[in-house]
Amino acid sequence: MKKLSIIVPCYNESKSIPFLLDRFADVIGDRDIEVMLVDNGSFDETAAVLAALLPRYEFAKTTRVEKNQGYGFGILSGLRVATGELLGWTHADLQADPRDVVRAYDIIAKSSVSEKLFVKGARAGRPIFDQFFTVGMSAFETLYLQTPLWDINAQPNIFHRSFFEQWKNPPHDFSLDLYACYMAKKLGLKLIRFQVSFGPRQFGSSSWNSGLKARWKLIARTMSYSASLRKKLPQQNER
Repeated sequence: MKKLSIIVPCYNESKSIPFLLDRFADVIGDRDIEVMLVDNGSFDETAAVLAALLPRYEFAKTTRVEKNQGYGFGILSGLRVATGELLGWTHADLQADPRDVVRAYDIIAKSSVSEKLFVKGARAGRPIFDQFFTVGMSAFETLYLQTPLWDINAQPNIFHRSFFEQWKNPPHDFSLDLYACYMAKKLGLKLIRFQVSFGPRQFGSSSWNSGLKARWKLIARTMSYSASLRKKLPQQNER
């Protein structure tokens, strides 16, 4: 068993992967970290790039989802085959720095109560419009779910395996970040936030953030899932 397995969902990220692996190699050092790159139903050269490069990186592994079923599904597929005592995920597009994974790991690994912690980034230096969007969504989720929630989609997320083992029917889309944060709050985990950089995407285009229309769709899906979450989780907690 590894100390940490960090899941990286890769959907058409063939150009990012070489730089991502090099960056992880630079920052992991002698830490007992496994990087699980999930080929999340990619139709570009992701599979070929992973096959060619992974033998060079002892810390890296991969698993494949044959048909893309969502961002969350890719992460869950990786979590289910990961070996780490600690688990987590981050992005593959180089907007989130792998060094922040190491920083989160160092926070939780030195704790004697790691099973009670949820470590998550808090993004800084983002464009004003993106900040406005985050503030609006955070305010909605906090009020609607009656639980303090902020910058839900910030990366990375790291937690103990025992927390993951308590999840029931997690979502397969971008709502997975919301689910994880909400579950952490409801189960009494201590949420530790630390400031992370969040730069521009280095290659290609986002599969969801393609304009105002895409954001409105995300808002609608998030609101719909929030209603389902508020309704279902109290019933789960009573069992």
